Amino acid sequence: MTPTLVLASHGSRDPRFDATARRVADAVRVALPGVRVESAYLDLNAPLIGDVLADLSGAAVVVPLLFGDGFHGKIDLPNMLADACASNPSLSVRRTDVVGVHSPVPALVDRLAEAGLRSDDGVLMIAVGSSDPGSDASISARADELASTLGRPVELVFATRIGRDGAAVREAADSLLARGCARIALSPLFLSAGLLTERVERVLDALDSPAVVAGPVGAHPTLIDAIASLYAPHATTVAV
Repeated sequence: MTPTLVLASHGSRDPRFDATARRVADAVRVALPGVRVESAYLDLNAPLIGDVLADLSGAAVVVPLLFGDGFHGKIDLPNMLADACASNPSLSVRRTDVVGVHSPVPALVDRLAEAGLRSDDGVLMIAVGSSDPGSDASISARADELASTLGRPVELVFATRIGRDGAAVREAADSLLARGCARIALSPLFLSAGLLTERVERVLDALDSPAVVAGPVGAHPTLIDAIASLYAPHATTVAV
C-alpha cells in the first residue's frame, strides 16, 4: 500500500498560516496523484500531528515543512512520532529530512521578481532563528546562495531575534544602503506570511528609505518538488 504523506508544519496563531499550509497540501495532491496527503501541525493549529497519526494505520511518511533543522525537527517532532507509534500499534512511520535540505532559493528569487526586484536593490532575507547553531548556519548558507544567485548584497536577519526596536533589521538595512543599494527588498524564508514577518515589515516601514516586500515561499513549485523528492524513496516501502 502506498504510504500516507503527512505534511508537518510548525503552526501559527495567524490564520494565514493554516490557509497556506492547506494550499501546499492541495498542490502536493496534484503532484502526487493517488497519494493520501494529510496536513498536521506541531503546535498552535489543528489538527495536531498526534491526532492525525492516531487516525491512520499502516505506513506513513512525515515530511517536516521546516527550512531549518533545529529543535522542532530534531527533538519535538521525533518525540511526537514516538508517542504516536506507541499509542497506535497499527501505525508505522518514517520521517524524512526537513524540506530545507532542498534549496528554497529558486522560490525566493521568483518571489522577489514578482515583487518587482530592481537591479539597485539590496536584499534583506529573514528567517526563523533557532537555538541550534547548525540550523542557523544552514540558513546563513542559503543567504549566501541567494546573494550568489542574484549577484547582489544579501543581509540575513532572524525574525525571532531582531532586538529592541528592531535593531538588527535597522543595522542590516543600513549595511545594504552603505553598500550602494538604493532600496531594500525583503525576502521572507517563511512558508506563510504571519506575525513574525509583519513585525519585520513594521520596522522597515519606520525606516526613512524605500522598501519592497516579497511574498513568502507558499505553494511554490520548488517547495512542492522538494516534498515530492523527500517522499519518493518511501513511496512503495513499508516502514518497520
